[in-house]
This record gives sequence, structure tokens and C-alpha cells, in this order.
Amino acid sequence: MNDKTEIPEEYIKKGRALAWLSYFGLLLIIPAVIQRNNPYTVYHVKQGMGLLIVNIIVAFICLSVNINPITCQITSAVLLVINVVGIFNAISGKAKPLPLIGFIGELLNF
Repeated sequence: MNDKTEIPEEYIKKGRALAWLSYFGLLLIIPAVIQRNNPYTVYHVKQGMGLLIVNIIVAFICLSVNINPITCQITSAVLLVINVVGIFNAISGKAKPLPLIGFIGELLNF
């Protein structure tokens, strides 16, 4: 789903209440189960899942490979900003992909 795809307003109104939880790690299970038939919520669950995957990969790399800690901190800060953007989009009724990593969520098919 991209910016040009329109989600009916009724789904957005119903989905906004829980879609923001998609950006809090494993809490994305809650909106995924409760509103699994709402395309707005499913969109944000996919974006949150993509963010979770990237966070896990970054954490694994930072903990297992000898990388400069400052690089890991900067990467974590960027991911935190992306997370806040996702929460803001979900609350404000926007179905926009996350910056830099949104394509991962759009590749997920469930």
C-alpha cells in the first residue's frame, strides 16, 4: 500500500484507537488480533513489524559485531525517531510508509 492508496474513512476512524500500538514492539499483536480485518490497522501492523525486524537486526549486529558504540547509538536514535513518526502517522490517520524502512513493511504479506 502506498500514499496513493486510499483507505475508507470508516476504517481509519475505527483503527486509530489501536493502530498506534503497532509501533511498540511485541504489543503489535494486540491490534493485529483485535482489528485483523481493518486495512488501516493491518497497514500499521505491517509497518510496525518491519520496524521491529530492523530493530532486532540492529541490536543483534551491535551486540555481536565489534562496531563503534557511537554508531549503534546513532542508529538507535534514528530508529527511535522513525518509531515516533509511525506513532504520529497512526494517531493522525495517515497510511504513509515509515521513512527509510517503510518498504520492509510493504513487502510483508499477511
